Amino acid sequence: MATGGVPIREEGSGGSRRPRAGVVTMRHDHLLTAKQLSRADIEAVLARAREFADDPAAHADRHPGALLALCFFEPSTRTKMSFETAAKRLGGDVIDMGAVEDSSVKKGESLADTVRVVEGYADAIALRHPSQGAARMASEFVDVPLVNAGDGAGHHPSQTLLDLHTIAENAGLDDLTIGVMGDLKYGRTVHSLAHALTNFDVRQHFISPESLRLPRSVRYDLHEAGANVREHEELEAVLPELDVLYVTRIQRERFPDEEEYEKVAGQYRISAETLDAAKDDVAVMHPLPRIDEIDPEIDDLPNATYFDQAHNGVPVRMALLDLLLEDGGGDE
Repeated sequence: MATGGVPIREEGSGGSRRPRAGVVTMRHDHLLTAKQLSRADIEAVLARAREFADDPAAHADRHPGALLALCFFEPSTRTKMSFETAAKRLGGDVIDMGAVEDSSVKKGESLADTVRVVEGYADAIALRHPSQGAARMASEFVDVPLVNAGDGAGHHPSQTLLDLHTIAENAGLDDLTIGVMGDLKYGRTVHSLAHALTNFDVRQHFISPESLRLPRSVRYDLHEAGANVREHEELEAVLPELDVLYVTRIQRERFPDEEEYEKVAGQYRISAETLDAAKDDVAVMHPLPRIDEIDPEIDDLPNATYFDQAHNGVPVRMALLDLLLEDGGGDE
């Protein structure tokens, strides 16, 4: 067990846990949070992702004619483009709601009405929204599979699957020490990854200023799951132990005011010199976009995995869509 840091012990609940629903076996299921995913679910997605990664262009007969609706109420580059690429690689296509300013949302249409309409056009929906819990609410109004592509400071489960794929390709998924550093309060990728890692034999270290520590509800869930976790304010305290260092940006857009953001901006940055104290083969990850938390000089080091991580979004989202649409969707 790792030493140092503050172990997470929480006495209260942030709400009941959602039952673990298997994305592999349930027709027209939704992927809303990483808490749904069992180890078997994750391994099934990653196994299929490895198959697709070997030759992404060879699977156009999987779901010919299937349509994925992209409903993005927040900006996106990697998630949106990789979902689009994934659908097309599987033989399907996409319909895109486009910018909020150009849609009926601008006229005051509710999210419930929007997804009810979109459901009639598509075989699956990828939804990004600034409000935490929006994907769960939207899923109550549709029968086609809906994937949470990020809901405010909530969850981002498809990102977690590609993160796990990246970790597995570099170091396996058991007997690991993983450090997660940066904005742990508002970082939805962090929340989802922390939950998913409870399925594996890993030690999790969370490094952040006190004001950006993990939300209480996430800490409670990790405690209830019996996860091996500790919290730190300084990377140096744990860096030599890490097999993986997952760095996140400070989520400026989530802060209630600019003054609070300025207090923590730039506190956690890593350079090639920082890695002198790390294991030679530590994998440095980042969900991107990065601002200044990783010096570009690291990009050419073998430790840098964040661009591979982004590229893994295509085969992983291919696998996820394939499993969600299997026995349903556009190829019925």
